[in-house]
Amino acid sequence: MSSISLNQATGLLPWIVNQAGRPTILDRSEESHQGPVPIGGATRRTASSRVEQAPCTNAFLSKETELESRTDEQLVDAYLDGDREAFTELLERYRNELFHFLIRFLGSRAAADDVFQETFLQIHLSADTFDTSRRFKPWLFTIAANKARDYHRRQKRRSALSLSAPVGGADGEETDFIDLLESDEVQPAEPLLENEQQQLVKQVVDEMPQQYREILLLSYFQKMSYSQIAECLQIPLGTVKSRLHSAVAHFADSWKTARHDFKRTA
Repeated sequence: MSSISLNQATGLLPWIVNQAGRPTILDRSEESHQGPVPIGGATRRTASSRVEQAPCTNAFLSKETELESRTDEQLVDAYLDGDREAFTELLERYRNELFHFLIRFLGSRAAADDVFQETFLQIHLSADTFDTSRRFKPWLFTIAANKARDYHRRQKRRSALSLSAPVGGADGEETDFIDLLESDEVQPAEPLLENEQQQLVKQVVDEMPQQYREILLLSYFQKMSYSQIAECLQIPLGTVKSRLHSAVAHFADSWKTARHDFKRTA
């Protein structure tokens, strides 16, 4: 096994999130999942149900297309007006992205499954409090993060001032942490990017303390602003910045150690 240059690690964290599976409770491919989602009366759209609906009327297809063209905020308005299909559209629209986020946040598919359901139940219960002049997505992820933190408490588990904290690489080279996180490119000439190195980054992130892991997820994967993160985690803005800075430094130290251990077995 050859040694790894840190510069080759670009794009690994986004890859990790993209490898997370879909929520089994809402998987379109599972034909056994018939009937309504136990949230707000919305109906799950499974692969099998779509086959059965093949002879749908033009009016039905037109309604589905019309829903898909609406903004999130318009869908919330429609749901408040009694359109249950608008809720289903919101759930379908965010189920993969939100479930991936919860897997990384909680470290467990089963836990993510539970919290995903709790989140959309809360959306159903609190929809009338949502200010549709604001964006829906930050509100959704704030609720999800709070539900995930509640889950951690129930289970009794248990920034940047500078986003250019240097992360040491092979042969003394350094790469900015933000470069490691933000690049979506995978170099085809480097097969290690598809296996060992991806698993190494996954291991480092999974082993980070919860408060560091969650703030990295919100900042880098969900692209939340400092103020949105502060609202989501219910902490002061200054704490967001200092904690994110600490999280970057923690990742850098853990990454160096993990790379060293990896190279010894390479």
